[in-house]
Amino acid sequence: MAYAIVRAGGRQEKVSEGDLVVLDRQAADVGSSIELPALMLVDGDKITSDKKDLENVKVSAEVLEHTRGKKIVIQKYKNKTGYKKRQGHRQDQTRVKITEIK
Repeated sequence: MAYAIVRAGGRQEKVSEGDLVVLDRQAADVGSSIELPALMLVDGDKITSDKKDLENVKVSAEVLEHTRGKKIVIQKYKNKTGYKKRQGHRQDQTRVKITEIK
């Protein structure tokens, strides 16, 4: 079973072929293919983490859809001063399917 650790949107994700992964918003159209930079590749007992060897590794993914995450609520409150502030945020996300690791 081969899998790779890739960098995606400031985070690292463990992916293998056929996985569905939710990443931070990628600048790609729905249905297009993107390349994710690999940080480590594990293929059975062989582990590749050398930078020169990883330049040859390609992790391809197909963009399935652009979505938005769950709403989080940010609340600030200061006691005895009457200060209250309420704010919400929804993160832009992209759902991709890993098509190939080579």
